Amino acid sequence: MAETYPVVLLVEQALSPADAVQVRSLHEELVAEGQTVSYHVLLPIQDAAARIEAAMGSLAGGDLLTSPAVTMSEVDLESVREECRQASEEELRLTLARLADAGAIATGRVIHEPPVDALAAEVGAIDGREAIILTRPHVVAEFFHLDWTSQARRKLGVPVLHLLEHETIEGQSAGGGEGISGA
Repeated sequence: MAETYPVVLLVEQALSPADAVQVRSLHEELVAEGQTVSYHVLLPIQDAAARIEAAMGSLAGGDLLTSPAVTMSEVDLESVREECRQASEEELRLTLARLADAGAIATGRVIHEPPVDALAAEVGAIDGREAIILTRPHVVAEFFHLDWTSQARRKLGVPVLHLLEHETIEGQSAGGGEGISGA
């Protein structure tokens, strides 16, 4: 019977097909040795409040003194929340489909709790062997070690790999180590 190697994958948005292939390629050696690699994807729900704030800021940004202010009562917060939930569910569905197309066994869920807390809970719940965090570059957060990867390394007892979306492993490692960092 093949041993299962569970990997928790925290993603910021839907994986591209190339990202899914790259993630899968990280574990080809384990599969060749007869182990089953299972991916457990966590995707944070889009933040409805942040979307409303951004929209309100752009509405008032150009003519702040001459435009009437948009109030929260004018915004249907529940419909924005539902739209965010649906968008997050679709991004998760795409991610799981792209991982499957890359030959991976994957399950996942949209999370509502803080991402690193959900990552730590999932690693503990499934006895995860490693965590992979796939994000866009967040230069300021990374500089101050406030990014998900830095937080996860302080909180988890497993290797944590940070990959940048839409960049190959080779490209990231050639770029001064911004994407890939050790455990």
